[in-house]
Amino acid sequence: MTKDEFRSYARRAGGVDRRLFMAYVASLTAAPALRAADVLNAPKDLGNNPFTLGVASGDPAVRSVLLWTRLAPEPLEPGGGMPTLAVPVRWEVAEDDQFKRIVKSGQTVATPQLGHSVHVAVDELNPNRWYHYRFLSGDATSPVGRTRTMPNDRHPSERFKFAFASCQHFESGYYAAYRHMAEQDLDMVVHLGDYIYEGPGKEGGVRKHVGKEIQSLDDYRIRHALYKTDPQLQAMHAACPWMVTWDDHEFDNNYAAEISEQADIDPIDFLARRANSYQAYYESMPLRRRSLPQGPHMRLYRKVSFGNLAEMMVLDTRQYRSDQPQGDGKHDLNDAARSVSQSMLGAEQRGWLESSLLASPAKWNILAQQVMMATVDLKRGEKQRYSMDQWPGYLHERDHLVNFLGDRRVSNPVVLTGDIHANWVNDLRADDLKPESPVVATEFVGTSISSGGNGPSVAPDAESVLAENPGVKFLDRQRGYVACDVTADEWNSHYYIVDDVTKPDSEVSRLASFLVESGRPGAVIH
Repeated sequence: MTKDEFRSYARRAGGVDRRLFMAYVASLTAAPALRAADVLNAPKDLGNNPFTLGVASGDPAVRSVLLWTRLAPEPLEPGGGMPTLAVPVRWEVAEDDQFKRIVKSGQTVATPQLGHSVHVAVDELNPNRWYHYRFLSGDATSPVGRTRTMPNDRHPSERFKFAFASCQHFESGYYAAYRHMAEQDLDMVVHLGDYIYEGPGKEGGVRKHVGKEIQSLDDYRIRHALYKTDPQLQAMHAACPWMVTWDDHEFDNNYAAEISEQADIDPIDFLARRANSYQAYYESMPLRRRSLPQGPHMRLYRKVSFGNLAEMMVLDTRQYRSDQPQGDGKHDLNDAARSVSQSMLGAEQRGWLESSLLASPAKWNILAQQVMMATVDLKRGEKQRYSMDQWPGYLHERDHLVNFLGDRRVSNPVVLTGDIHANWVNDLRADDLKPESPVVATEFVGTSISSGGNGPSVAPDAESVLAENPGVKFLDRQRGYVACDVTADEWNSHYYIVDDVTKPDSEVSRLASFLVESGRPGAVIH
């Protein structure tokens, strides 16, 4: 049934039956079905370099890691310049970067149904070990990537070094932050969303989006490809495994589940567009097959363990959330924001998260998510203003989760946040509205890689925000990223800032560092 045929059916039926509607949209994308002839007839010479988008790895486990690439000799053209055939791709994993000690190898196919992306889960590797990998197709060889497996009890690690980042608007600036990050010898990168932006190309930036606001599958594929052409982003992807999650701009600004921020949006068009964005996201990221989308549905929440030192729960705060109360924006905390029915996570994801936290043996338990969890009053004086897109718009669930961390004695909870193009450090209380309430967890909020352009060297609202909110320890509005260094005894978060995002070779320097001691929630500057 086409989209027009479905609309005609809905009109005759007097409205859209939700179950039929969701079944229809789920049928828009599916895993590819291949004929042997399609692979046998694939060209051996793809012409120009098919590995223009580089390589990446992600979702590491104790004995396994996911390897990614996408064949696209013409990355900014529909189809990436590839034939509408499945193309064989070989892969190799070695102990050395010269591939003299190859430990695993195999062949897969890159299909047009998935944008000629390649997702290879390499199993039976040794725990807590670094490896090198590459892809080969026809006469072409990809760049070499570096990845690793996770520690376990028998092969432990005493230190976990990773960085987290978000919000990398292509037009707003270059990615000097990634150049600096690549020099840090990290075990992992965590991307918290807004990897791409959906808006049309505009004049006046340091570079320009291709085309109008993206809608179709080809549109989303090309936009992801445009971002992936950045050499500093490619180099960071090749340096270590990534854990990725999305926020809103991978699809559409400030959407909530099946609800657009704009009025009068056709629900069929909206979810069809969501299906396009989700498929392109899967095709463009180092994700395992468990995340393969079914239409507008894609399971992205999952966890990764760094031995018994740290366990990270990666959350999705967009796909399942209730609509923002009070029409979004910044408002006081009314009954709608406090409603029991307001959910950021949805019942299934919240149940999974609580079960994972209860079962975790880790010293540090990390929630990697998108929007700020601290209940922050953004207006000075008697009147109060809270962001309805953030956890204050879902206050009952927020307080339930933080109290769960405290009541169940979850070991050393730390929340990582992106989204708002600013650096924050927050103490999370069981009830942030009561300063006498106990501190249960620490929240580190990282600024944007480039979004928003260069920020002020001194945040103009820092003094007033800190005065209004005793749980806020730090606020800065420059660009950059956060690097974390974790041992059994302490957590150190180092805030790095970019001097000028309009320059790819900009200086990057450390602005501040914060310490959390094991068993003592709350951060102190040092």
